[in-house]
Amino acid sequence: MGWLIAKTEDLEKELNSPQYEAVTYPNGPLLVLAGAGSGKTRVITYRIAYLINLEIMPYQILAVTFTNKAAKEMKSRVVDLVGVRARSMWISTFHSMCARILREYSDIKNFTIYDDYDQLKLIKECLKEFNINEEQYKPSKILASISRAKDNLIKPEEFSTDNTFNTIVKDVYLKYQNKLIENRAYDFDDLISEVIYLFYEKREILSKLWERFRYILVDEYQDINFAQYELIRLLAKKHQNICVVGDDDQCIYQWRGANIFHILNFEKDYSQVKTIKLEENYRSTKSILGAANRVVRYNKQRKEKTLWTNREEGKSIEVFRANNEYEEAEYVASRIIELKNKEGRSEHGFLVLYRVNAQSRIFENIFRRYNLPYTIVGGLSFYQRKEIKDLVAYLRILVNSDDRVSIERVINVPLRGIGQASLKKVRTYAISHKISFFEALSRVKEISSIGKKIEDSIGLFVGLIKYLISKKEELVLLDLVREVIIKSGYNSYLRQEYIEEDAMQRIENIEEFLSMVKEFEENSEDKSLVSFLNQAQLISDIDNWKDIESKVNLMTLHNVKGLEFPVVFLVGLEEGIFPHLNALREDRLEEERRLCYVGITRAKDRLFITYTNYRTWHGVTRESSPSCFLKELEIEEKRVEKNEDSYVAKDNNFMGKVVCHKKWGKGKVIAQRGNGDNLQLTVGFVNGETRVLMNKYAKLEIIR
Repeated sequence: MGWLIAKTEDLEKELNSPQYEAVTYPNGPLLVLAGAGSGKTRVITYRIAYLINLEIMPYQILAVTFTNKAAKEMKSRVVDLVGVRARSMWISTFHSMCARILREYSDIKNFTIYDDYDQLKLIKECLKEFNINEEQYKPSKILASISRAKDNLIKPEEFSTDNTFNTIVKDVYLKYQNKLIENRAYDFDDLISEVIYLFYEKREILSKLWERFRYILVDEYQDINFAQYELIRLLAKKHQNICVVGDDDQCIYQWRGANIFHILNFEKDYSQVKTIKLEENYRSTKSILGAANRVVRYNKQRKEKTLWTNREEGKSIEVFRANNEYEEAEYVASRIIELKNKEGRSEHGFLVLYRVNAQSRIFENIFRRYNLPYTIVGGLSFYQRKEIKDLVAYLRILVNSDDRVSIERVINVPLRGIGQASLKKVRTYAISHKISFFEALSRVKEISSIGKKIEDSIGLFVGLIKYLISKKEELVLLDLVREVIIKSGYNSYLRQEYIEEDAMQRIENIEEFLSMVKEFEENSEDKSLVSFLNQAQLISDIDNWKDIESKVNLMTLHNVKGLEFPVVFLVGLEEGIFPHLNALREDRLEEERRLCYVGITRAKDRLFITYTNYRTWHGVTRESSPSCFLKELEIEEKRVEKNEDSYVAKDNNFMGKVVCHKKWGKGKVIAQRGNGDNLQLTVGFVNGETRVLMNKYAKLEIIR
C-alpha cells in the first residue's frame, strides 16, 4: 500500500483510537504515555508518515531515540510507509545526532570519539601524573563522577570540592579534559554537552536548526538525562512542535543519569500540551499483564494507567522455589527442554532474565551439561574485541592524526620494538615543542635520546600512516580498510602471536568487520570513513544482537528493554539480589520495581519466576529471603511434580546432604535429577569442583 497507508482513511483501519489520536494530533506539544507492548514505535513511525503526507518536508522532521537498533528499525518502517523521500530526515540516536551536528557546525570537524577503554586510559594517565594511587582512588569511579558532571552540564572549573575525593576528581577532570582537547577527541558525554555549549555560544547555529527541524519526536523520553533534556528543550523552543513518547513505568536507568521527573513534569514544561495514554497491550496474555499491573501500582512516582489486552487469559505464571542456585538453573533448563519437546518451541524463543551479570555463570554451566545452546546478550561487544579495536584505531588515525591514544594502541601492532620509554620521550618532545604526538613521531630524528633502531621503526610506522592517509581520498572505504589490513601486516601478526585456532577466529572477526563495511557502503548515503567511524564508535552491544539464532537468550534486566520473547524466566527474586542490595532505600526501590515490571512485560505467552532458599554469593552461602516483589505480585507458588523424564523439584533424602566421595572427598548435594537407578546427583566438592554423579555407582557416604 506504500505511502497511501498514511492517509486518514487508512490510518483509522490500522490504528486503535488513542494511537490514531496521537498520530493525527496537529501542531503543539504532545505527550504519549505508551505502556509496554502498546505499539509506541508504530505511533512514532505513523506520525512521521502522517506529517510527511501533510507536505511537511522530511528534512524538517527530527526523530531521536536511544539505540542504533531502534533508530534503524524506525527509519526502515518510515521508508516502507512513505518511500525513499523519508531518507533525508534525521532518525538517529542522541549521540549520533550530536556527532553529526558537531561535524557540520563546530570548528573541529575531524574528531575521534573515545569509548570507555580510551577514557579509562586517559584517566589512568592523569592519576599517574598526579602520583595518585589507583587502588585508593579507582579510575572507573572517578570517570563515573566526571560522566555524571557532564550529564548535568557541570564543567571542570565548576565541579564541587566539598570533600577529598571530589577535590581529586576536579583536578583529574581538568587534566582529562585537556587531554581530550590535545587528542582532538570527545567522549560520549561530550557529544551532547558540546552541542549545548555550541548553541549557547553561537545562537545563529541554533536558529538554523530551528528552521530546519520544525517537528521533533523523542522516543523513550523517560530515559533522558539533564543534558539530553536541555538539548531537546533548546531545539524545540521556537516551534514547540515536540512529541515525546515514553513510559514512566519503564524508567530503569537512574544509575546512569536518567531522571523520571522529566517525563512526569512534561506537562509543566510545555503549556497547552496534549496527553494521550496507550494502554492496550498487543504482546502479553491477561495473566502476565495482571501481574505487571499489580507490582507497578505500588510505585508513587508514576502516571496512573493500566495495561489491558484482548489476548486470552493464558497459562498461570509459575513460581518455583529452589533450594539453591544450582537447583534453580536445573529447573530452568529442564522446563526449557520440556517446552521444546511438548510445544515445539525453538531455543531463541526462550529468555532467562537476571538482575546481576554474575548470576549467568551457573546457568551457563548447567545449560552446557544439558547440551542447551545459549547466548549471553550484553557480553563482550563485537567492537570491544582486540582485533576490531586495533583496526578501528588505525582508521581513527587516518581521520585524526592528533589522536595519541589510537596511535599508542597500534604503534606496536604488529610488533615494531617501540617501547614505553621511547614513547614517553616522544610525548615529552611533543609537549615541549607544542606539537602533536604524530608530528613529534615524524620528527623523531630530532630526539637525540632515541637510538637508531627505534628511530627506524618509528619512521616505518609514520611512513605507513602517511601512505594510508594519502590513499584515503583515492580508495573507496572497503578498499581502504583492506589496504590498512594488508599494509600493516595485521593478519600475519595474528598468525604469529596466537595459536592457530585463536588466530583464525580473530581473522574471521576481521572478515566480519569487512562485511559490515561493505553493508555500510551499500546502505548509507554518506559513505565516508568519518561517517563509518561515527556509526561504529556509537554502536552498542544490543545493536548487534540477532534474535534468529537458535540459542536460549541470557541477559540482564537492564539490557532487555524494547525486546519480547514467547517464554521468559525471571530468576533470583530474593532480597539483596532483586531488589538489589544497593537499592533497598525507598527512593531506589521504585526503580527496582520498574525493572521488575519491565522483566514481566517482556513475556508474550509464558512467565516463570524463581527464587532460592540458599544462595552462594561472593563466596559465602547464605539463607535467602523471598523478594518483596513476590508478595506484591500476588501469585500462588506452585511446586513441580516428580517426573522421571524431567527435573525432580521435590525435597528428598539427598537434597542438601553433606556427603563424602572416595576420590573427591567432602561435598554437598546441590541438585538431583531422575530417580531409582537413573538418579543423578550434582555435588559441589570442597576442592571447588562440581560433578554430576550417578548415585548407583558413586557410593557416596552421607555424613549429615
